[in-house]
Amino acid sequence: MTTHRTSLIACGALARELKALIAANGWRHMEVRPLPAILHNRPERIAPAVRLAIREARETSDRVLVLYGDCGTGGALDRVLEEEGAERIEGAHCYAFYAGDDVFDAMMEEEPGTFFLTDYLARHFDRLVWRGLGLDRHPQLFDTYFGNYRRVVHLAQVPDPAMTVRAEAAAARLGLPLVTRVTGLAGVARFLAPHAR
Repeated sequence: MTTHRTSLIACGALARELKALIAANGWRHMEVRPLPAILHNRPERIAPAVRLAIREARETSDRVLVLYGDCGTGGALDRVLEEEGAERIEGAHCYAFYAGDDVFDAMMEEEPGTFFLTDYLARHFDRLVWRGLGLDRHPQLFDTYFGNYRRVVHLAQVPDPAMTVRAEAAAARLGLPLVTRVTGLAGVARFLAPHAR
């Protein structure tokens, strides 16, 4: 059995970029253990899934870190982390820890009707948003879901023309203007860096 000094319990929506960040920094002692991104559709299942993942990770790891925001758990995730003695990245959701709390708050102040896209959401927009919300079967729900939005902000973790095209297509499908902000992964790197040894 392989032992990793640090296991990272992460939302599946972060896994690809997180693995790239770890590889780029040579943090070979870190292992990503992604949970299904679909848990966001049932946030009451996030905290129990994270608890189970923490306990499984402890069998082969010296340290467990959690890369999840609260993500709609209403504080249940933080209660689990306190009980399990695990630490998580700060932020209510990935938008905040990608952009940084201050930048995210400023964007919301500027336009409360903002629909945020990460690279993951841009990549899987049709499956997660369009079909996921049933708009392919019930187009009459469009205004219920999106009637109050005024813009789409793509928080790009990696500058990529192909991802920009996907974000543009998502914004066009929503009939909203697109703003792209390159956030990179600095917030995630800052959280992981103290554990890089």
